[in-house]
Amino acid sequence: MTKRGTFINLTTDIILFLFINFFLCSQLFAQTEKPLRFVFYNVENFFDTQVDSTREYNAFTPDGDQRWTFSRYIAKRASLFKTIVAVGEGEPPAFIGFCEVENEFVLNDLIYRTPLKQYDYQVVHYESNDRRGIDVALMYRKSYLTLIGSEAIVVADPKDPGFVTRDILFAAFLAGQTDTVYTYINHWPSRYGGQLESVERRMLAALTLRKHIDSLVAVHPQAKIVIMGDLNDTPQDDSILNGLRAFAPSDVKQPDDLVHLFTSATDLGYEGTIKYLHSWQIFDHMIVTKALFNANSGLQYRHESARIFSAPFLLMDDDRYLGKKLNRTYTGPTYLGGLSDHLPVYIDLDWIDQP
Repeated sequence: MTKRGTFINLTTDIILFLFINFFLCSQLFAQTEKPLRFVFYNVENFFDTQVDSTREYNAFTPDGDQRWTFSRYIAKRASLFKTIVAVGEGEPPAFIGFCEVENEFVLNDLIYRTPLKQYDYQVVHYESNDRRGIDVALMYRKSYLTLIGSEAIVVADPKDPGFVTRDILFAAFLAGQTDTVYTYINHWPSRYGGQLESVERRMLAALTLRKHIDSLVAVHPQAKIVIMGDLNDTPQDDSILNGLRAFAPSDVKQPDDLVHLFTSATDLGYEGTIKYLHSWQIFDHMIVTKALFNANSGLQYRHESARIFSAPFLLMDDDRYLGKKLNRTYTGPTYLGGLSDHLPVYIDLDWIDQP
């Protein structure tokens, strides 16, 4: 009886052990196979309130031109948290690229001093030489992505050693057990001073990015790449068509052409990502390689998932030009208390034949 009883107990323990392991594996599999949402957001001057003694530009401080106080900073931080959760539709995104952040502190503050702290976000950020001290950066969730490596790609002008702008942020991630995703976060030179006067600067950024992509693809021909950012140009501009060589899916012809997912506003859920006077335009982009767009295993771009996120709280009535306009933090030196002068954009990546 004792032996029989021991056998029964051992069998029960084994069954329980197998059940628990099956459950845990199922949960891990289910977590990994969830679609991964990749977001980009120009957050419009997300500065802390401290004076940066290393820079001449300190407008976003309590005594600066913008009168950037701690209470305004806290309101901005709370609004960004709200937007991140909303764009993830209740589940904070796996990956978020940012531009116009001052430093790593503000992003860590966003993670650890809002309810985002219950998630497993990590930050990748490098200081650039931008005159105003605004950089690109990213946050990713460790339960979905494992950082392999990152670097800041400097956009330099050989003809003008004094030219400085935001770096391009490159980062590579392991997704699941075997798939790799390469990302580029961009904030190309603005149109300040006029579009024609600044067009060469954006072409320079486009060619710098394209050179890095070509070097990566030369080593990894099937590299799955996501390019995102505020390019300060539209999908029809020369920097994107001829510099970056990114085209609408139907116009991709050459093996090394990139697939631009934001070429037609009619398919994106909103008219554009910025508004100038009465006109909406797409300045915020998501672009992928054909290897990701047409993947037959691992991660694949979920077709028709590209969207401009336009929740009502990001917009307000436009009394002057009619329709809606962006609910901005500032207009010039005037504090409005809103979120940003850009709308966020996103795409989803699905798992196929999960390894």
